[in-house]
Amino acid sequence: MKRIWTSCCILLFVSACSQTPEQTEEELGTTQQVDTEYDESHTGDPLEGFNRVMWGLNYDYLDPYLVRPVSIGYVEYTPTPIRYGIANFLANLDEPSSMINNLLMGNGNMAMVHFNRFWLNTTLGLVGLIDIASAADIQKPDSKSFGDALGHYGVGNGPYFMLPGYGPWTLREAGDFVDGLYMPLSYLNFWQGLGKWGLEGMESRVQLISQEPMLEASPDPYVLTRDVYLQRQDFKAEIEPEIDLDAEDDIDDYLDEIDE
Repeated sequence: MKRIWTSCCILLFVSACSQTPEQTEEELGTTQQVDTEYDESHTGDPLEGFNRVMWGLNYDYLDPYLVRPVSIGYVEYTPTPIRYGIANFLANLDEPSSMINNLLMGNGNMAMVHFNRFWLNTTLGLVGLIDIASAADIQKPDSKSFGDALGHYGVGNGPYFMLPGYGPWTLREAGDFVDGLYMPLSYLNFWQGLGKWGLEGMESRVQLISQEPMLEASPDPYVLTRDVYLQRQDFKAEIEPEIDLDAEDDIDDYLDEIDE
C-alpha cells in the first residue's frame, strides 16, 4: 500500500518542480498563443501502454476502494500516541541505511545526522518509540536509498514502470534491496518487513489527501505523475539538472534586445 500512491507523495514534496507543458511564442510587439498539450512520449517510459492500463487500475479501483478508506480508518481509529510511537519506531529502523548511503554519496554531515538520530532514539527514545532526536533539534533529513547512491554516480533510472497495486518504480530502485542487508532492517523477516511497508504506507496516503485536487486538475495525471516522479528520483540522487546553454544564450540575447 505504501507505494500505490507514491506518485501523489512525489507531488507533496516536489510539486514546485512540476509545471504544465504549455508553450508560448513571443515576438517583439507580438504574442502568439499556442495550444496547451502534454507530450505523452518519454524515452524512459518504453511500456507506456501497459503503464497507463496499470495506472487506471490503481487510480480508479485500488486506491478509492481499498487503500484510501483503509488508510483513513487506521489513522482515525488508532490512538494518536500509539500511531506516533509506531511511526517513530519504523522510521528509526531506516536511519543506519540512510547513514551508509549518505557516506557513499559523500554527504558526511548528513550521515552524522542519521547516526546521531539513531543512537539517541534507540537508547533514550525507548528503541525509537519516542523521537528524542527531533526534540533535541536534530531533525530527520530525507532518507537515502542505495538506488540514490547509484544514481549519484551516473547509473540511470532505467525503464519506468507503473506496477499494479504498487505504483511507480524504476529499474534502478532494484538496488534498494541492499538497504535490507544492514542492521536492524536485516533482522526483519518477510512478514515484519511487509507490516512496516503497509503501516508506513497508510500514514503517507492520509497525508496526501489534501494534494488530491492537484492531481485531479491535471489534463493528464499519468504524465504529470511520471515526470514529477522521475524528477524526484534525480533530486534524491543529487543529480544536477542539465542546462541548455544554447537556450540560455537565446534568452540573454532576447533580454539584451529589450534593454536596447
